[in-house]
Amino acid sequence: MTLKARLAGEDIVLAPGIYDGLTALIAEQAGFEALYLSGAAVAYTRLGRPDIGLTSVTEMAETMTLIADRTRLPVIIDADTGFGNALNAQRTMRLYERAGAAALQVEDQTYPKRCGHLKDKALIPAAEMAGKIAAMADARRSDRTLIIARTDAIAVEGFDAALERAETYLAAGADVLFVEAPQTETELSGIADRFAARVPLLANMVEGGATPIRSAEALQALGFRLVIFPGGIVRALAHTARDYYTSLRAHGTTAPFRDRMYDFAGLNEVIGTTEMLERGKRYDPGQ
Repeated sequence: MTLKARLAGEDIVLAPGIYDGLTALIAEQAGFEALYLSGAAVAYTRLGRPDIGLTSVTEMAETMTLIADRTRLPVIIDADTGFGNALNAQRTMRLYERAGAAALQVEDQTYPKRCGHLKDKALIPAAEMAGKIAAMADARRSDRTLIIARTDAIAVEGFDAALERAETYLAAGADVLFVEAPQTETELSGIADRFAARVPLLANMVEGGATPIRSAEALQALGFRLVIFPGGIVRALAHTARDYYTSLRAHGTTAPFRDRMYDFAGLNEVIGTTEMLERGKRYDPGQ
């Protein structure tokens, strides 16, 4: 089922954050129906850097290609600002769509951008953002590839201005609206009250961010159709990695940590090593 069709269903779509083929595979095995490839997660894991616009469009497209080779689930990919003007946004659409993305999220910050839950953001004019959305719609090969329009205006211009920007982006051709970083339950409800009957809405849950964390069920009750937990996997793995390295340095062995990790056979089972080797034998006449 396409993401577009799934968003038309009764239940909210819960898309966990991923950053490579392994996390995509494990999320798929856990039973999720869609995935979210965060620019922040790629910056954290590939660069070891914060989400301040350092990740390039080619690094993102390359990562998307590798993920699409490992899972058939629809992937929503962070397109940041489109990586420039409307023509850059069109190129981003073409690159990401060829790489296998099911939806592109584009935002109205200036370039380079920063994480939506960091301070001191700056925005481009709403009309310029509308032009990017229209340009991306013109460039896409399939209308099944969705455009998710994000506004960061709450932190810069206020809540009412954010809603007006979202109206502009909807009129420009956005398939999904994403009003970033509402700070209260009242703001979450206000977004849904205005738009939920007209267009799918995305909610972004960031641990320690500006928005109160709510479950998928609670967000569905408000009227949201899509919820992402974009960076949670990186925060979980970074916490585990620090504990692992600290233990290894202290003990000189992984033995005290063994109950918190896969062994060699366990990881090979997760990634399907035996099945892949058996499949390979079908193409080797010497076997």
